[in-house]
Amino acid sequence: MGRSINLEGKVALITGASSGLGKRFAQVLSQAGAKVVLASRRTERLKELRAEIEASGGAAHVVSLDVTDYQSIKSAVAHAETEAGTIDILVNNSGVSTTQKLSEVTPADFEYVFDTNTRGAFFVAQEVAKRMIMRGNGGQKPSYRIINIASVAGLRVLPQIGLYSMSKAAVVHMTKAMAQEWGRHGINVNAICPGYIDTEINHHHWSTDQGQKLVSMLPRHRVGQPEDLDGLLLLLAADESQFINGAIIAADDGFGLA
Repeated sequence: MGRSINLEGKVALITGASSGLGKRFAQVLSQAGAKVVLASRRTERLKELRAEIEASGGAAHVVSLDVTDYQSIKSAVAHAETEAGTIDILVNNSGVSTTQKLSEVTPADFEYVFDTNTRGAFFVAQEVAKRMIMRGNGGQKPSYRIINIASVAGLRVLPQIGLYSMSKAAVVHMTKAMAQEWGRHGINVNAICPGYIDTEINHHHWSTDQGQKLVSMLPRHRVGQPEDLDGLLLLLAADESQFINGAIIAADDGFGLA
């Protein structure tokens, strides 16, 4: 007898949903039955995604969110719950990077990466978790999910993106700390650490000489696709993952083993 993940009745907030992995995460959760709240600074692109989801029979809402602005975080989460209902699932996906040697990093570079990847991710999760804890699911056994999107770079330092690696390593440890503290409230906090994934931001790179050289160094000489994360995302979002808490899961085609 077949079995599939059913997220009907759940509300999922996805940050950084205007493109790349965030867009894919929103589509996948919607297809599984969740009502999705799309959050980012680029609201026009979110509205386009909302139209696509609604055309496929899903339910989606749009909120403006700048994760580097604490007040924006609080306002966006409040707006999300007003529009869609209480949040059951958070996909904490917003992220940025720079390419440079550590000796070339400026204070502005450091703030740019850490304000989004680490500080922003922390305060989004905190704001959502505060509401989950306060709510307590109406006295019933809570089943909430926070999925932090880290990176294989948070597990293994990669050249030229050391600053990004540092910020994502912090997200890995942050995930464990949150899982330990919030687990008793029925909030499962886990992290996905993607390897090299082909998205619209980096798609052009894979056809360059430098990109081809990198692909040749990967374990199976291939770059992942956003859909390669679908199964893991659905598992961590589902009630069936109730015994998975504080897990740091690499989805990198074995790259981290080298």
